[in-house]
Amino acid sequence: MEKVRLGKTNLVVTKLGWGGIPIQRVGEREAVSVIRTVIEMGTDLLDTARGYTNSEHRIGLALQKIDRPVVLSSKSHVKTARIYNDVQESLKQVKVKKINIYHLHNVSNFEDYEKVMASGGAFEGLTRARAEGLIDHIGITSHNLNVLERAIEDGHFEVIMACYSFLEPEAAFKVFPLAQKKDIGVLAMKPFSGGVIEEAGPALRFTLSMANIVPIPGSETLELARMNWKIFAEGYSLTEKDKERMEALKKEFNRQFCRRCDYCLPCTAKIKIQFAMGLKTIIKRFGPEVEEIGWMKDLLEKARNCSECGECLPRCPYQLPIPDIIKENLAWFDHLRNR
Repeated sequence: MEKVRLGKTNLVVTKLGWGGIPIQRVGEREAVSVIRTVIEMGTDLLDTARGYTNSEHRIGLALQKIDRPVVLSSKSHVKTARIYNDVQESLKQVKVKKINIYHLHNVSNFEDYEKVMASGGAFEGLTRARAEGLIDHIGITSHNLNVLERAIEDGHFEVIMACYSFLEPEAAFKVFPLAQKKDIGVLAMKPFSGGVIEEAGPALRFTLSMANIVPIPGSETLELARMNWKIFAEGYSLTEKDKERMEALKKEFNRQFCRRCDYCLPCTAKIKIQFAMGLKTIIKRFGPEVEEIGWMKDLLEKARNCSECGECLPRCPYQLPIPDIIKENLAWFDHLRNR
């Protein structure tokens, strides 16, 4: 199986990694079984996060009876040096003494970037954790390619994580080449665009065909885990049928799919527009229980305050009907909750 060196970390991993969001949706026994199967098939990089509710805990349970070496990646949204406490909690949940890669999670704009990099910021907390041997390498994740470019140029990070799929290919044009030039490892999140793309074959082959990156698709069932591995093991050259299907899907989602660029902000109602636009896929990936999490409650409350003022519309480079999609998503969610 193809291996990838994650830049200056010198970690060498199987080109197909695994993401820990979906296992929140199933029971603990099934989740643990999926994780163990993924490792036994040959995947040796697992990604999770403090924000993924029970994901770290379930990975910890799965690792108890696994004797193969696994590269662990986790992350935290905390923007201050208190992220050090989250590192300690991650270690407790995953039941290990050290996590290989720990990321600043979703640094979505330059204001947040300045905050995490300032004195007393999250980068300082991760530097302390690294000095104490609690983590090996510091990474950063973002849906904002401009932020990632800045992070790469500043040279403080050993790994980046960016969205990459045939619906979101932009990272390949500048971010990936820049990271390779700086010898920074690349993890590719959302190869199915956060669950929007339901046909695994074309989507995964597209992402896998990009050199020197490690896609991290998640899977909550044994069937999905084995299907992803089969696609990887059989080779991932794109067929003409794949290309035709991708073009059809790009046309289908052209005026519906939010690329999470945040150019639509600021919102007068303080709505986190990209998350309100992606509500259906958030519920699909995290499960309906996500409604009880604080950030989701806040998201829903603010989304309901949309006044349809239209200020976001001319800012969207993809000309998406943002207020209409938010209203549709809320109606869908209310129907789901009340049925």
